[in-house]
Amino acid sequence: MGRYGGNWFERVRMGLFTKAGFIGEFRHSVDDKGRLTIPAAWRPKGDESENQFLAIPSVEEGSEAYVRVLAPKMIAQLEETISQIKMSDVEGQRMVAEFMAMAHSFSCDKQGRINLNEKLIKHAQIGKGVVLLGMMSTFNIYSEELRDAALAGGPSDSTTRAAVFQRFGL
Repeated sequence: MGRYGGNWFERVRMGLFTKAGFIGEFRHSVDDKGRLTIPAAWRPKGDESENQFLAIPSVEEGSEAYVRVLAPKMIAQLEETISQIKMSDVEGQRMVAEFMAMAHSFSCDKQGRINLNEKLIKHAQIGKGVVLLGMMSTFNIYSEELRDAALAGGPSDSTTRAAVFQRFGL
């Protein structure tokens, strides 16, 4: 370690602060060919292995329908989780089959555009307008109409927000 923690700062600066993740909210349109442009800040800057994404349907009970997009690191975590489901767990295997039948693997083209499959578009009720919402290690794609309707009730109350953030140490 260097004087005043210099080596620590270098590791953190190089590891944590150089890639901020998927942050922010962006509104885009789907073009006539069904393509959606990913924000420039979210596009992979490295080799081809970083340009592999997996789009999956939302599965949370009671939530609005959307598409969650996983980057390579999150894909590996999902694969590990699914691999833990025993082959003898017929119901678990059936749910994985239904879930993965809707999933879509893709990469961005040179202009940062992607295509989603018809199953995901139908699931999330995506039309011309979409909202991309960064969730740090993933991002979600919402129908603009559904997202606006969900936001019409206003933000969550401060007490609920504080309790949730406290649960996660934020």
